Amino acid sequence: MKVRPTGVIPPMTTPFRKDGEIDTKLVAPQVDWMIGAGAHGVAAGGSTGEGHTLDHEEYRDLMEATVDAVKGRIPVIAGIIVDSTRDAIRRGKLVRDMNVAALQVTPVHYLFKPDDEAMVAHFRAMADETGMPIIIYNVVPWSYLSPALLTRIMTEVPLVVGVKQSAGDLKLFADLMMMAPDKLIYSAVDALMYPSYTLGAHGSIAAILTAAPHASVALWDAVKAGDHPRALDLHKKLLTLWNAVIADNLPACTRYAQTLQGLPRTYPRAPMPEASPAQQAAVRKALEALGALKGVRVEAAE
Repeated sequence: MKVRPTGVIPPMTTPFRKDGEIDTKLVAPQVDWMIGAGAHGVAAGGSTGEGHTLDHEEYRDLMEATVDAVKGRIPVIAGIIVDSTRDAIRRGKLVRDMNVAALQVTPVHYLFKPDDEAMVAHFRAMADETGMPIIIYNVVPWSYLSPALLTRIMTEVPLVVGVKQSAGDLKLFADLMMMAPDKLIYSAVDALMYPSYTLGAHGSIAAILTAAPHASVALWDAVKAGDHPRALDLHKKLLTLWNAVIADNLPACTRYAQTLQGLPRTYPRAPMPEASPAQQAAVRKALEALGALKGVRVEAAE
C-alpha cells in the first residue's frame, strides 16, 4: 500500500436530494467537516453511504467528488457492496485511476452463501484484476467470515491487507487480532469502540464515527494517551447515541445527526424512511450530552 490508513475513518453519508439524485456539491462540506473534526481518513460508497443503491456512473461520480474534495489531505477508502465477482471487479476498476488508498469490499451476500473456496476465489480475482489493496468488510450476518477464513484469505491473497470487523462479538474481534497481527484490523463494532481500541484495533470505520466525528476522534486520542477515565466517559455517551441511531434506517438517522450539527440537509434514498420523530428526539438528546450541538444553529440546520 502507498499508505496504511489507521485511526478514525468515518464512512460518509451520500448526499441524496429529496428526489433521490446525488448532489455532488454537498460532498465537499462533509469532507471538510470530517477533516475539521480530526478524522484520519474517510470512506465513501459503503453501507452508511447506501452504496448498494448506486449504479456504476453514480458510484464513479461519488468517488471522484470525494477524492477531489479531500485533495490528498487524508486517505480515501472506496466501499463496494455488490453480489458478484464481476461487478466488484468493475467497480474497483472504476476507481483505480483515482487517489484511493484501498477498496472496502463486502463478501458476496445474495440469497445463497458462497462456500469458503468460492469466497477465497472471489477476493483473489478482485486483487488480480484491480491490482488494488482490499479491506474485507465483514458485516453480512448470513455471509459472515470466520477469523480463520479471513486469515486464510489475507495469507493467500497478499493484496487483501485487512478487515473491517463488524457484529457485536468482541471475542471474534480479539481472535482476529491475534491470528492476523500484521494486517490492518478495523473495528466496526460501533457500540464497543473503547474496548476495540484497547484490544489494539488499528482504527475504526463505522457509522457512529460519522454521526459524531469529534467525540469519536476524542475517544481514539484518549485511549492512545492512556486516559481511560476520559475514554470510558466518551464511550458511555457514544453508546447512548448508538442506541439512538441503530435501526433498519441507520443511514437516515446518521444523516439526521449530521444535519443537527450543521451540515446541509440530505435524504435517504427510497424506500428507506427518514428518521422518525422519536428517533430524532433521541439523537438530539444524545448529541446534546456529547456537547456536539454547542454553537450550532440547530433550528436552521433542520
